[in-house]
Order: sequence, then C-alpha cells, then structure tokens
Amino acid sequence: GQIYWAKDIIFLVNEHDLLGMEAWLEAYHDVNLTEVRSSGTLGRAGAIQAALSLELSSDVVTSFDVAVEGLNGQLPNLDLLNLFHAFCQKNGLLCTIQGKLPRSDWDSLPAFAHSLQTLLLMVLAQASGQPRGDHGLFLRYRIEAITLRGINSFRQYKYDMTTVGKTLEGMFRKLNNLLERLHQSYFFYLLPSLSRFVSIGVYMPAFGFLILVLVLKISFWVALPFPSPPCPLPTDPPSLTPLFPQESRPGLLVLVPPLLICHAAGLALYFLPVLGQHVATQHFPVSESEAVVLTVIAIYVAGMALPHNTHRVLAGGGSDRGWMTLKLLALLYLAVQLGCLALLNFSLGFLLAATMVPAAA
Repeated sequence: GQIYWAKDIIFLVNEHDLLGMEAWLEAYHDVNLTEVRSSGTLGRAGAIQAALSLELSSDVVTSFDVAVEGLNGQLPNLDLLNLFHAFCQKNGLLCTIQGKLPRSDWDSLPAFAHSLQTLLLMVLAQASGQPRGDHGLFLRYRIEAITLRGINSFRQYKYDMTTVGKTLEGMFRKLNNLLERLHQSYFFYLLPSLSRFVSIGVYMPAFGFLILVLVLKISFWVALPFPSPPCPLPTDPPSLTPLFPQESRPGLLVLVPPLLICHAAGLALYFLPVLGQHVATQHFPVSESEAVVLTVIAIYVAGMALPHNTHRVLAGGGSDRGWMTLKLLALLYLAVQLGCLALLNFSLGFLLAATMVPAAA
C-alpha cells in the first residue's frame, strides 16, 4: 500500500543450501546448467535487479557480517555494498567484514596490520572459487547480491528482529531508487574494510610486475647468444671430421609431444575425478568424497610411474637448443595463462603467480 514500492519482492526459503538455491535459479531463468532436476517455479516476477541473502543463527543479532565473494571469484557491484554500509552507519548498526570489527585509528600501525589481515582473508576466500553464501550463485546470472549474516558474538550490541526487518526494508528502498542497472561503480576490487577499497588500477600493477619477471627472462634468453660448436682448422687433414657436429635448429614438431602430454595431463585431471567418482561408487563401498580423493591419488601415482626416459621426449629432441626453445615457450605460455586468469579471478591469479613465477624464473 506504499507509493514507494514500485518493484515486486520475492521471499525465498530454500533447503539443501546451495543446491536448493541453484535449482530455484535455474528453474526461474529456464536454464539447465548443472543438470539439477526441479519441479519448476510457482510464478515469475520479471528480471531480478538485486538479491539479499539473510542467514540468521539466533533471534538476537549483535552485528551483521557481509559476504561478497561469489562463485569463481565473482564480486557484486561495489554500490550495493556501499548502500549497506551507509545504511548501517545511519542507523547505528554494527557491521563487519571477514568477521573483523572496524577500527577508528586508521593512522596507527595496528590498524594497518588489521586492514592487511582483512585484505588477505578476502584474497584467500576469493581465490578458493567457492561462494561464501547463497548470493554467490546469483552473480552467475548478473544479479547483484550480497549475504548478510546475523552474528551473536558481541554482547555489548543487541538488536531484535525488528531491527533486521528495518535493515532489509531500508536496503530494498535504496535499491528501488536505482532506476537503472548498477553499472557506474566497480566490479573488481579488494576490501581492507567496509569504508575503504582497493581498485583494480591499484592492485593490477603488482601482478604486472610479477608477469614482467617472466617477460624479462624470455627476453634475456632470446638475447643470449647460443655457443656455436668449434669448426675444424684449415690446416687439418680433410679426412678428419669435427668432434662437435653442427646442431640443427629445432623444428616445431619437436615441441608438439611435450605440449600434447601437458594438455593430456590437464584433461585427465579435469575429467578423471568425476568419472572415477561414478565408477568407484558403483563398484566399491566408498562414499563420493572418498572416491574423488582416491582418484586424484591414483592419477598422482600414475604420474610418478611414468618411465624415466620421458625427459628425453620432453627435452625437445635431446638437444640443448630444443630444450631452451621449450623453456621459452613454457614461460610464454605461463605468462599468458596467468594474465588471463588474473582478469577473471585476480586473487587466484596473484597467488599462483607469487608461487610459480619465482620457480619458473
């Protein structure tokens, strides 16, 4: 009956956690991404603008902890998070991120350490690729969503369910005022706190310097002159042959076997755990989680059981020049893959680059 409600509101209560939410989203959008069977939705309300996932463990709430990490490292629009933070500040509600209380002394060393710890916790959560709530599945359908968890740990603050209702109503009213899609704000960011963020223009140069190490390594190897074998002296008898035969340039066919082996191993690691899970659960008395672990162990043991002369195949035909060419190709391949991965999930790309680049260089 209020004139400011110009949008429909869907109240959704699901079971089986993420499975139930994914089944409802697929039925609502009439798609089938995960082959989850559902009986369909009871009705539709048009395109969904935003979603708020509410998780309450008690009827007494002392603070709200907000979760933003979605599936495969996706993040909601920063405006949605700013709306929640501004509403909490206006109404005196205590809100946290990564379970960390906000600090007021931002210029002190403990505050910097607190912000760094919060930032690293977000990087680890985003790099895992797992959604930290039901909101993470909405981001796949380009629906801006966050998860609000009611925490009952800080006894000095206590709110009843009326405050929770006012919070949801305030958030929906703020969303109702946004007549256009959220597109003017950031989709790539890191959060040391709710009141501050690190944009993509600040943290991407750090990743760029790591990739620059691989590029410099490639340019150094390319510029390094390869030692040519000594030629026989003119005074030597013509019947004598040189002890060091001239080494021919490696062809592209030499690099095909190691690339095929690497990609075959990647496909095996991608498909065999799922296939092994079905086979193991049908023929052996093990659970599904145990079947996946046993399959991965079997793949690892099979990799160790490869014949020892495999390095001759991987060495680019057994020549030093072929081995160096294969190294250059591997470094270039690694740099391109890490760069593409950082654009999709920066945290995962950065953690992989921080561990793989020193070893590769």
